Amino acid sequence: MKIKKNDNVMVVAGNDKGTTGKVLKVFTKENRVIVEGVNIRKRHTKPNQSNPQGGIIEKEAPIHISNVMILDPKSNEPTRIGAKIIIDDKTGKKKSARISRLSKEML
Repeated sequence: MKIKKNDNVMVVAGNDKGTTGKVLKVFTKENRVIVEGVNIRKRHTKPNQSNPQGGIIEKEAPIHISNVMILDPKSNEPTRIGAKIIIDDKTGKKKSARISRLSKEML
């Protein structure tokens, strides 16, 4: 999975096409993400301890990961993601870092 929690993404397909938001949760097994303010669904709830009034609650539903693209930190446009291996100077260990294909900047 190239998209992680707290990434800024843009929806590129579906009813919410063109909207941007922050990734709230990632479901790796189902290849789905929940994006803030995208794919809002209404749920009718009974009164309970946490919601004594009950009523209709609006909640974000998951969308498929192929329908979102990560936003470039420099130009704020949707971009693909690449990987770059970086060698740590202190320990000498190799680390993998995500980079933007558009601006070659680390994410």
